[in-house]
Amino acid sequence: MKIDLSKFTVGNYKAGPKWKVLIWYFVNYYIFYSNFPWPYRFKAWLLKLFGAKIGAGLVIKTKVRIKNPWRLTIGDNCWIGEDVWIDNLEDVTMGSNVCLSQGALLLTGNHDYTVVDFPYRLGKIHIEDGVWIGAKAVVCPGVMCKAYAILTVSSVATKPLEEQGIYTGNPAVFVRTRKFT
Repeated sequence: MKIDLSKFTVGNYKAGPKWKVLIWYFVNYYIFYSNFPWPYRFKAWLLKLFGAKIGAGLVIKTKVRIKNPWRLTIGDNCWIGEDVWIDNLEDVTMGSNVCLSQGALLLTGNHDYTVVDFPYRLGKIHIEDGVWIGAKAVVCPGVMCKAYAILTVSSVATKPLEEQGIYTGNPAVFVRTRKFT
């Protein structure tokens, strides 16, 4: 068997109306992916304008990339750090008090390497309340991060993270339970 990328198709994936995707491309690049520190409320307003469901108190730093805001739900008091990439070809849902540290990647799409035309394999990401995704960590398609779980720096979540679990490595494995004082 050989891979033939010339036969690649996106399958059933549809980003959205072409006009919306085109306008979002420029807004994403010049506002969200900019080094200029645009006000958080302004960014939240723009996300809502493009169909995202955004709670109160969103902190969204510079150099953030969001593929499709109309597939994004964010709860209250969430932090999105510098250089975060939300590559949401599918829905991404974040509860309240979630922290995505610098350089984190939420990846809802991959390719099926077992098929010769390399089609998309998509999966929704659901992040419950109080989860912390560490700097440069990756959450893969279809992963559920249960309440108060932690994915440590540069770790890769390929399977669900259990409630209050602390996970590390590639692929991430459980190391201990998160305790609060």
